[in-house]
Order: sequence, then C-alpha cells, then structure tokens
Amino acid sequence: MDGMLSQEEINALLNGMDTPAAEEENTSALDVIAGDDEVLTDAEKDALGEVSNISMGTAATTLFSLVNQRVNITTPAVTYATWDDLVKSYDRPCVFIQIYYKEGLDGTNILVLRENDVKIITDLMMGGDGTNTAGELTELHLSAISEAMNQMMGSAATSISSMLEKKVDISPPKADLVDLTDVINGSNIADFLRGKFVKVSFRMEIGDLIDSELMQLYPFEFARDLYRSFAKYTDEVPTPDTSTAFQQPPTPAPAPAPAPQPVPQPMPQMQYEQPQMAPQMFAQPQQMMPQMQYQMPVQDVNIAPAQFQPFVVNSSPLLQTENIDLLLDVPLEVTVELGRTSKSIKEILDFTPGTIIELNRLAGEPIDVLVNGKYVAKGEVVVIEEAFGIRVTEIIK
Repeated sequence: MDGMLSQEEINALLNGMDTPAAEEENTSALDVIAGDDEVLTDAEKDALGEVSNISMGTAATTLFSLVNQRVNITTPAVTYATWDDLVKSYDRPCVFIQIYYKEGLDGTNILVLRENDVKIITDLMMGGDGTNTAGELTELHLSAISEAMNQMMGSAATSISSMLEKKVDISPPKADLVDLTDVINGSNIADFLRGKFVKVSFRMEIGDLIDSELMQLYPFEFARDLYRSFAKYTDEVPTPDTSTAFQQPPTPAPAPAPAPQPVPQPMPQMQYEQPQMAPQMFAQPQQMMPQMQYQMPVQDVNIAPAQFQPFVVNSSPLLQTENIDLLLDVPLEVTVELGRTSKSIKEILDFTPGTIIELNRLAGEPIDVLVNGKYVAKGEVVVIEEAFGIRVTEIIK
C-alpha cells in the first residue's frame, strides 16, 4: 500500500536507533555471548591496573639497582587479547617469563619482553654499556633475565603483601625464547593462552637504550582473584564518617559559658555575643588569655650558677690493679702472619695440589704477631715437639 512502510523498512529503522536502553541490551547480549569467563567488569579492570601499577613501580626501582640506569615504567593499560593478537602485534622472537605464585595468591602470569631488550638488560647487568647486543640469545642471557625478573617480581610481591596485608611469595621465574609464528595457540607455554586472556601493557624506558612495550598476561580467573583480594582490602579499610560531624552540635559549646562567671564585668557581653557568633565560641577563651597573662603578678626569682664538687682523679695503684684484674680473663685471638701475596682470579682458579705460592717475606725474616687484628710484636718460628710455635723477639710500641 502507498504511504506505508514495509516490515523490512521498519526493522531497518529500529536497528539504526541508538538509545541507552538498546545499548544496555546490546552490551548484555555481548557479555552473554562472550561468557562470564572472558570478560571483566570495570571495577575488576581498575583493580588489576592498580595492583599492576604498584607492583611495577617497585619492580622499576629494583631494576634500576641492577642496571644502574634510569628506569621508567608508565601507567598500565588493561585490555583483552588472544594468541593471534600477539602474533600480529609483537616482535618475534620474544622472551616469555612465567611467574608462579606459591603463597598468598593462587595462579600464574607471564611477562613478555622483546629479544633486543633482554640483550640490553643482561649486558648492563654484566657491567657493559648496553650496546653489546650482537649474536643470538643464549642460555646466559635467559639465566640473567630470569634472575632480574626474580628480584623485580619478588619486590613487587612484597609490595602486594603490604597492600593486601598478607604474605605473597613467588617461585623462581622461568624464561624461554619463543618464536610466536612457530607456536599455534600458546597452549604449550600456558593453558590460558589457548583462548582469550587479559593483557596489561606498560611502556618501559631504560636510559636512552630502551623505549618499548612490556606486557603482563593474566588468566581471567587469576585476575578476578586479584580483584577479590584488592576489594576485600579496600572494604576493610575504615573510612571516616563525616555525616555526623556536621549534624550533631559540638559538645564543648556549653563549656565556655560557666567559665567567665567569676569575672564581674565581661559576663553580660559574652552572653549576648554567643548567639550571634556561634562559630567563635571556641576562640573567645583564646582572646581572654592575653588579659589573664598581663594580670598575673611578676615574681622575683633568684638565679645562680650551679655548683658542683671538684672531680678528683684517684690514681691509686691499688685501684688500677683492681680495674685491670677485671679484664685479665678476657680471651683474645692471637694470629701469626707468615706473609702475604695477591693473585688474580685466573691464577687462583689454576691452583692445584703442589702449587707453590711465593709470599712477600724473605727466608729467616721476622714474622708478624697480631692480637685481635692489631700488630703488636715480631717473632720467629720454632718447633715445640711436633707443633709450630712463635718466639717473640720484639714488642711494637
């Protein structure tokens, strides 16, 4: 019929309307389709971002002490990702570092670093300038970065422990070099990488050498456990109740009223001023204080220097002997030093049974006698039956 819309046209118009109710229905429908296991609420995202921000802030301080370079890790961004997303967006190969929580939290998460970033960090840890990055990534690099992550995430676990008020501890991390294109779905690295997971991204800057992305991957269940622990902590923190502070009248208000009663003249003035200037009721006693201070009589006080009896040093030989007797049974360590020398680490590693080490003393030269590490005498080596001894030849003064 002319002038009327068909059913297809009506459906097209309804689908094009963007109303708040329609948006809520669409969001709910998407959540149902995705499943509760693959979505986080806004509160859960905020809690996960806050925990990651606190832990990475502490980890950055630890990394600074390891590489002796300025370390800056920015505020995290919490998103969802799949294995295909990592393959498309991240460098390959890269280093996956798995962190397992053995106390306080139950779960695991994975740190992802670029291969070149690992080479720079390990070179700085070994005393280099961060430019020795040629060649392939070796087991030495993986061991060094595992130790660095162990200290970083250990300090982060300490921060989480203080925040959640319970002990949180991790197992030693494990680092692996992964070529993303060779792995089909990430299941051989961690089971949660098979499907959808939570990705927390940071921008990491180390001096002028590194400016790249650092990722932390969480399974959904572990992310929710962090949120529940964080929410429980925030709920237990008492918040000040400010509602009653303004509703209830201040209890000390009637107290200033009887205080001025002994004063004959100012009493009527204070009673008339109280209803008009209620906020200044506590200030009135302070205004009266200067008057009270000026009215106090000044008393004469006699001031004289303190006198002490003269200190007499008793140098009696009997007293000195008694004091020394208190120390005569104190044991002291006597060391006889035959000589010294210095060797490099390479030379020490070459030591074998039968190696001869030359000292800085000549044969027959007096040796040193030390008492508690202090050089006190010289002497010579003697043999007493089957044991070595020392004959003191000179006392050092």
